[in-house]
Amino acid sequence: MVEQSRSGNLWPSLYEPFRHFGTRLADWLSPASEASADDAAYRIAIELPGVSEEDLELTVEDGVVSVKGEKRTEREEKGDTWYFSERQFGAFSRSFRLPGDADEGAVRADLKDGVLTITVGKRAPQDSAAKTVKITRG
Repeated sequence: MVEQSRSGNLWPSLYEPFRHFGTRLADWLSPASEASADDAAYRIAIELPGVSEEDLELTVEDGVVSVKGEKRTEREEKGDTWYFSERQFGAFSRSFRLPGDADEGAVRADLKDGVLTITVGKRAPQDSAAKTVKITRG
């Protein structure tokens, strides 16, 4: 029995197996990261071995921290015989939504030993004590 595809055709679309390939490829090429927090700040650590500071761009906008960059290759292949290479090169980007108490004005970033550490300070908690409101006659 031949099933119809969503578009109504009897034959499945030729591009169907590749529909999400771009997203999967981007995830595969995305640098590994981890996030943590303490009482004072949030921290995001991203593995970026071989990426120089000049090849990174860090932005904070509307509650989102975004990192864009490029890992460049400097390999010369004169007379070399390559059997395999598992190294990844090219452009990448990662974005992280910040929690509501993150202070976008208190962000710093450090690149050390191939790890970019982004630190985002926390805002002081708002006083949630009950307040008495005076009622006036109008």
